[in-house]
Amino acid sequence: QRLKAAVHYTVGCLCQDVAEDKDVQFSKQTIAAISEITFRQCETFAKDLEMFARHAKRSTVTTEDVKLLARRSSSLLKYITQKSEEIASSNMEQKEKKKKKSNAAKERRTSGEQEAAATESEDSNMA
Repeated sequence: QRLKAAVHYTVGCLCQDVAEDKDVQFSKQTIAAISEITFRQCETFAKDLEMFARHAKRSTVTTEDVKLLARRSSSLLKYITQKSEEIASSNMEQKEKKKKKSNAAKERRTSGEQEAAATESEDSNMA
């Protein structure tokens, strides 16, 4: 119920933006109809995505499933593909940063251990 209300609110905001931009009016019934259609379409999308993942013997929906869902809208498919690539490259950059930090920390520990070993060795030689 709350989700449906959120969709209705968002559709109302979008209709208001379009109304101001195009100098038209939307009736409450029109906004309600658009909201209902949008909600039903989202339900269908969710079921389709679940089926795509299940067909691939997965329990998780992936970006490939979303691309498959959007295949009939070339502009939407292009947008999703672009965003997916941006997210993937961002994730790779973050992994590389983590790896560099991890390697730097290991190097500091290793050099610290070598210094400690050298100090221990010198101490044992003095005894």
